[in-house]
Amino acid sequence: MHAFDVLGDPVRRRILELLAEGERTSGAVTAVIREEFAISQPAVSQHLRVLRESGFTMVRAEGARRLYTIDAAPLREVDVWLERFRGFWEQRLDALGTELARGKRARRLHDGTQGGAQGGGNRSAEDRTAGKAKEETPGG
Repeated sequence: MHAFDVLGDPVRRRILELLAEGERTSGAVTAVIREEFAISQPAVSQHLRVLRESGFTMVRAEGARRLYTIDAAPLREVDVWLERFRGFWEQRLDALGTELARGKRARRLHDGTQGGAQGGGNRSAEDRTAGKAKEETPGG
């Protein structure tokens, strides 16, 4: 099964999200998935089997318990495939970062202008303390 066929199912994606938090027993995974998706225990087991057989998870036995973990190799393959598309959103994220920085700078300039006109009313206590210490320092 192709990686995107595996990841296309919301139940399997949720199982991977749970396993991203750390190793879990099949019972713990089943309990969460049954509650969130209202599906049977055999259906959850089938999803776990698909994840295991497609290489997304590994399972180890510990007595009667089965412990599942993520195998990152198939996720790296998906990441490599997505690489050619990153430019579509990274450029927009960079532009968003620039706009956020401009907004912060404008607020600082605006607050600084108001602070001088209003005797420091908009400055934080930390800024006022630092300014007072500078004023009290000889030569400062």
